[in-house]
Amino acid sequence: MQLLLVEDDSAMRTTLQRTLMRRGIQVSTAADGPEALSQWLAREPDAVVLDLSLPGLDGLQVLEQARSHGLRTPVLILTARGTVGDRVLGLNAGADDYLAKPFDLDELEARLRALQRRSLDSFTTRPDAESMSLGPLRLDKQSGAFYLHDSVLELTPREQALLRALLARPGHAVAKERLFSLVFPGESDVQYEAVEVVVYRLRKKLAGTGVELVTLRGLGYLIKTASA
Repeated sequence: MQLLLVEDDSAMRTTLQRTLMRRGIQVSTAADGPEALSQWLAREPDAVVLDLSLPGLDGLQVLEQARSHGLRTPVLILTARGTVGDRVLGLNAGADDYLAKPFDLDELEARLRALQRRSLDSFTTRPDAESMSLGPLRLDKQSGAFYLHDSVLELTPREQALLRALLARPGHAVAKERLFSLVFPGESDVQYEAVEVVVYRLRKKLAGTGVELVTLRGLGYLIKTASA
């Protein structure tokens, strides 16, 4: 899991980062609202832990702006504000879960893992999402088949999984690690480089169609129209 931790308290930020990384979670951090939004837009993580009391932009503003940009990353609000009203505000702004300080680290990790599982499920069970189309490329809502114009695009199941994940966020990078978890779910004996093979095959099938699969070094992959 790749996590963006947004917390202005330096001691808590450092402690949480070290603890979660020891538990196998890759953690990047931000100390204020503008930095958090910038990182989030540049590379969407698997989940965000977001404090509400932040300098620059508060947590609710960061969350609202992220959602307005189409970012659907699961968000867990972590804050000392524990009233029902604050929880409602956070959830209405687009948060997925809420944990008040002080908290138990085991519970925090469990909630993050649960958010990630729900997010992965949503990627593979939402063929009716409007975002599942780009230029001449579309995903049929009922059959699950991909079409280029009116012709069926012949894809392997792994190519379909990768293309579906990229189409969920056209024009935005999707990390290789995230694609790996979708294309090779539960296959611990497969290397991350196997994603590159699927990307290569899919890129050949999209050649000359007006849709491009782009590699962003250090960020992952994105799909866009050739004119974008």
